[in-house]
Amino acid sequence: MIIRNERFEDYSRVEEVAREAFWNLYIPGATEHVVVNKMRNHPDFIKELAFVIEINGIVEGAIFYTHSKIVLADNSEYKTISFGPVFIATKWHRQGLGRALITHSIEVAKNMGFSVITTLGYPYHYNPYGFVGGKKYGISMADGNFYKGLLVLPLVDNILSNINGYALFSESLEVTENEVNEFEKVLPYKEKQFQPSQLEYQLACQELDQ
Repeated sequence: MIIRNERFEDYSRVEEVAREAFWNLYIPGATEHVVVNKMRNHPDFIKELAFVIEINGIVEGAIFYTHSKIVLADNSEYKTISFGPVFIATKWHRQGLGRALITHSIEVAKNMGFSVITTLGYPYHYNPYGFVGGKKYGISMADGNFYKGLLVLPLVDNILSNINGYALFSESLEVTENEVNEFEKVLPYKEKQFQPSQLEYQLACQELDQ
């Protein structure tokens, strides 16, 4: 197992793995492979924190980071970083590859001097790394609500003691339906289907941290 920075020659393989890993998981089809392709050319993209994981010389997963921020009550901004997408090829699930990628990237981010990581996801996925709900630090989404899926990891002790506001993620994470459809035109056909995990995801996105 080798973890290293993503290189240009990895791009198509990384997007292929992302497409396979997310297909029909959260929505019918997937968008994450398009997000990865788009974010690499965005100013918020942090190239030094784009990592792939190799098994037997083949890329089987990746993690990406972008610049983000917390907007305070006075409209000032506190700089953060965020990770996602993070993914592992389906055949390698539950073998520690995702944990290795996340742990490695967090350590590198800390050594680079970043102070706070935010992400969106299932708490049980990220609690083991030290992530907690944003509510603990008074950090909400832009609508003012505290969601269980908004997760925060301070990399410096007490760094968020006087920080309250809402998390704002990079626009590079957003893709339109048209962008996805255009991207898909040149890829092998995959059938979009409903899966129970999609409903679970929809409900999780709305779950408030009471």
